[in-house]
Amino acid sequence: MAADPLDSLRLALMQEVLPVGMAVVERARRGGAKDVVEAFTTTADPLGQLKQEGDAAARSVRDGLDRLQPGLGNPVMKVSVETVPDAPADAASPELGASDHSELQRTLGRIAERLAVLEQRLAAEGA
Repeated sequence: MAADPLDSLRLALMQEVLPVGMAVVERARRGGAKDVVEAFTTTADPLGQLKQEGDAAARSVRDGLDRLQPGLGNPVMKVSVETVPDAPADAASPELGASDHSELQRTLGRIAERLAVLEQRLAAEGA
């Protein structure tokens, strides 16, 4: 949950209360109070059932709120970003030996040759 109490409340309303409310409204519109009461008498977990029924409609409402103002319907989660200082070039690969460097150079050479061939073929098709 969010650290700010208002954000926590809004998140709970959007994710928990809104889907249940949308399902209750749809049941009341479709079949009246009888259908609403039926949801509470026929299943062991009526709130879970109503939440599942109203999830699609609630998602639509949240998306509409996001079109009005981004983050209003689907809350933006806060993240923490840290930068890590770059390591010196020598420290980046201290375990590479001379044979590893030569293998790397050969591989890079093959890649460069294949890129050159690819560029030539693309230029020939474009002309």
